[in-house]
Formats: sequence, structure tokens, C-alpha cells
Amino acid sequence: MYKLLIRPILFCFDPEKVHYFTFSLVRFVSKIPGFPTLFRALYEVNDRRLETEVFGLKFKNPVGLAAGFDKNASLYQEFSNFGFGFIEIGTLTPKGQDGNPKKRLFRLKEDNAIINRMGFNNAGVTEAVARLKKNKGVLIGGNIGKNKLTPNEEATSDYEICFDALFDYVDYFVVNVSSPNTPNLRALQDKEPLTQLLQTLENKNQSRPKQKPILLKIAPDLTDGQLLDIIAIIEETKIAGVIATNTTISREGLQSENKTEMGGLSGKPLRQRSTEVIRFLSEKSNKAFPIIGVGGIHSADDAIEKLDAGASLIQLYTGFIYEGPALVKAINKKIVARL
Repeated sequence: MYKLLIRPILFCFDPEKVHYFTFSLVRFVSKIPGFPTLFRALYEVNDRRLETEVFGLKFKNPVGLAAGFDKNASLYQEFSNFGFGFIEIGTLTPKGQDGNPKKRLFRLKEDNAIINRMGFNNAGVTEAVARLKKNKGVLIGGNIGKNKLTPNEEATSDYEICFDALFDYVDYFVVNVSSPNTPNLRALQDKEPLTQLLQTLENKNQSRPKQKPILLKIAPDLTDGQLLDIIAIIEETKIAGVIATNTTISREGLQSENKTEMGGLSGKPLRQRSTEVIRFLSEKSNKAFPIIGVGGIHSADDAIEKLDAGASLIQLYTGFIYEGPALVKAINKKIVARL
């Protein structure tokens, strides 16, 4: 029903306005008695064999909602009813910020893709914490970044502020240094600043009575040499794992009119490269750390490809927009069928 009736209507309007309209609609419908139960009946796959233990956490299934969708932790409870095993909120920054000027979100229908240059628009970490205090059993990842106006030399402080604020309210952390939409952010992926940033956070983590897994989200545009550096950095800093991958700045093979827009590309065109990065990291590290695979998952087969390449968990974003919540159920059913 989603692809036949709902998506064609939604895709007639500006994508950012549709995003907020959809949020309002999901919030409203979820308050109607019986609808959360109906959503769970339609989209959840309840099978103990789907339970996955990764970096010390137990996921009821390996399919998550990627960061960027519920930036402000506004609807994590409601979206969990669509069958997701976990929800990643953010990217959050210490102070709220508007992000980049609009228009900043573009559909590439012919390519089943999206280009965004949102720029870490969010209400700030404090507002998110207030909402996370009301969590009723949803496994939450906290994706953290730096404010646009914070120079790279002071970026570590921004990540520390978010880490401290979120620590009691998320199950794992994701350090985002790979968005192409914050000026100079990707420079933090260089070996020296990245090692320093991750070591600072992991030292802070180890000082706590109970630690939380810290993951690094990386760009798909890294070279093999840079990916080998990532493996070495993880070994040195002892963080828990990697999310591969963020959006790409590549425009290779695109057909859509909007292909020249600036920003990060997500969706089907990213599938192959994301899988290549997962496989490279898994093989070259000898499976030394868990990987969450994200990028171009629009079908159950796409998800299986990521898992076979070495991912322990997967996340949806653009595929969820194009295919709807039935995709979550299809992936989980496919995983069960292979067991």
C-alpha cells in the first residue's frame, strides 16, 4: 500500500516538508488507541532467532533506523513500532543549530536516492535528553557531532559535551566525523586528530563504572590506505566498532536531474561501495570489531549482502523512505528463512 498509494502522494511535495508532515502524522496516529499495536502486528517479526548480541548489547533484531531520520529523539518510541530492533538518534550537537540554508534535501527518483546538505540541524543535546528520559525499552544509539562554528581544534570538547549529556540515556555512541555537510568536518577523519578524539572519548568512557560502546561512522569515500588507518586507530583506541558508511560525495552513474546538487548522496547508488568498505574492513581486520552496515539497502537481498560482507547489524534510511516499513519486515523474514 505504501509504494502504490502513499509514496506517490508524498513524493509530489518538497522532501523536507514531507519529512516533518510524516513526523506529525506518525505522532498523531500513534496516539490513537490500538494503532501502535496494529503497527507492531503488521511490521514486527517476533522470532528469538533474530536476537543478536553485539558489543555487549542484545538487539531484538539486527535492523535499525539510521541516524539523521529522528535527529532530535522526537519519535523513537513510535518508529520502534515499525519493527526496528534499534533506533539511532542524532546527529546531536552541544548547541541547537538551524543547519544549512534551504533548499537542502533533494530526491533523485530515477536513481532511488537522496542528496542532503542539512548540516547537523538539531535542537541541541539537552532537548534530546529530556525526551530520552521517557524511553520505554527502545535500544537507542546516540550519534554525536560538533557545532558548525566550533573550529576543528576545539571539536573534541563538543563531542565530550554530547557524550557526557547522553551517557545515561543511550545504549551506544556514534562519533560522526564523516558528514560532508559541515565545513572541514571530514578533516577529523585524518589519523592524528581522529586518534586523539576517539582516545579522549574512550578514556572518558573507561572512567565510568559501566562503559558504553563507542562506534565510529566513516565515509564511503575513504581510500584503502585510509581504511587501513581506521583499522589501526580502532586497535589503538579500543573503541567498539564502526558504522560503514555515511553518505558519499561521488556522483558516478547518476541519471536524475538533481544529481549536481551539493551534499551527501544516499540510497541505491551507494549500495556497492558501502558493501565494499564493509568487506574490506572485515577481511583486513580479521573480523576484529563489529560493523554496522548502512548504505543503499532497498531490499532484503541488499541487507543480506551487507551481512554476508561482514556486518553484524544493518541500518535503513533512504530505503525506508522509498520502500516503506514493509522493508523492515521483509529483511527480518529473509534473515529467519536463512537460519
